[in-house]
Amino acid sequence: MRKTEFANEEYYHVCNRGVDKRKVFLNNSDYHRFFISVCLLNDKQEGLSERWRNLLKCNPKSDFSGFRRLSLRKPLVEVVAYCFNPNHYHLILKQLAEKGVEKFMHKLGTSYTMFFNKKYDRSGSLFQGRFKSIHIDSNEYLLYLSAYVNRNYFIHGYGNSRWKYSSLIEYSDSIKKKDKICNPKPVLSQFRNLKDYKEFLNSNSLYMKNKKETEKYLLE
Repeated sequence: MRKTEFANEEYYHVCNRGVDKRKVFLNNSDYHRFFISVCLLNDKQEGLSERWRNLLKCNPKSDFSGFRRLSLRKPLVEVVAYCFNPNHYHLILKQLAEKGVEKFMHKLGTSYTMFFNKKYDRSGSLFQGRFKSIHIDSNEYLLYLSAYVNRNYFIHGYGNSRWKYSSLIEYSDSIKKKDKICNPKPVLSQFRNLKDYKEFLNSNSLYMKNKKETEKYLLE
């Protein structure tokens, strides 16, 4: 992926993986911490993560969705889709504020690396350099990438079951709005219903998985 110039109201696919392809999520609590970081660091305000930690110390049963609604006022980006895999992650972002993608990704990478290093008593870089990014320059490309990101776990062979760390679960009508961190409307509004999108999603992700397996075989 080449260096990208970021502009407001434009969509971008961003990703990063662990240094030396190492795992960056070792258990459910790591995934949950990254999920919360995506929520709380997506804001022009600083210190929301610290406020949340302080609230938990006082009341361990505090409701995160309620705290988020009260706290998030000025988002840097809009999250359209995401998938967190054991050794890498993908995001589709729409930039809302000047340099929003860069600021958000810097905060996210720095915060999670500090958390991970402290938790597992390590030092140094966790991710493989600066995040990768590419401009989504057409509507067709946005739809295609939504399938790639939403079922990235399947494409990489982590299973065909319901992956808890993908925004596909948020595209379902069964998920309450308050529990979502992404806005699926830019994608879903282009389909008659959720069933039509899932058919598009499944056929494209299966093609991507088969293509990936074929390329891997040819390289070997």
